[in-house]
Amino acid sequence: MRASFIGLSALALVASAAPALAQDAPASDFTITGSAALVSDYRFRGISQSGAGFKPTPQASATLTHSSGFYTSFWASSIDDYVAAGADAEIDLIGGYSTTVGGVTLDGGLLYYYYPSAAKGTNTDFLEIYGSAKTTYGPVTVKGGFAYDPKSSALTIGSGKEDNLYLYGELSGAVPDTGFGVAAHVGYSIGRSFLTAGLKNYWDGNVGVTYTWKNATFGVSYVDTDAPRGPFISTVSGKNMAKSGVVGTLSYAF
Repeated sequence: MRASFIGLSALALVASAAPALAQDAPASDFTITGSAALVSDYRFRGISQSGAGFKPTPQASATLTHSSGFYTSFWASSIDDYVAAGADAEIDLIGGYSTTVGGVTLDGGLLYYYYPSAAKGTNTDFLEIYGSAKTTYGPVTVKGGFAYDPKSSALTIGSGKEDNLYLYGELSGAVPDTGFGVAAHVGYSIGRSFLTAGLKNYWDGNVGVTYTWKNATFGVSYVDTDAPRGPFISTVSGKNMAKSGVVGTLSYAF
């Protein structure tokens, strides 16, 4: 939906008499979009945040975008309590800027990971700097990007503040006049931190198919990593959070 902001003087003109003026009111510079989703397993860089296996997880997001390219948004998901000291939700607070130069869309900003209801006295929240570039070739979109988490005690594995760098590439495309789309993603996590369970690095990837009907999108993807079994074993459930799996998604955009 589109938010409309009209000054007091414009309201006065509309009230004073001319219906035509109301039709000529300038469009708002702001746009609000959002979505709600249900996923069978929330995967963060290939690692399950839901407990591994089939565990329906609700998610939601909203974004306020200005015509200049600046935007702010939030994204929220339920999580298993092993992820962040007993927290049952993840909330991402985001601010960034996007612009297109010579057919390439550049995007970058800051993302703050907030975990409400984490155990008192624990430091679980951290900041991320992100950036990406994407372009299209016919029906295919190519994207590459990075996410850097500066040194923080929230990322520690017991030896002081740690940082993390994530590099990724993506291919996606739509099958014309069918509603179907395909996408593939590969990422590489660098740095011994809480996000890598102390590993120096590991790969993750996924490939999937989507079908969009009006505002609803149905998707299924296969997710895997090359992380060894040990580091990502949950002390709560004993499950391997990095194991391969199939993830289903149902989302609705508004």
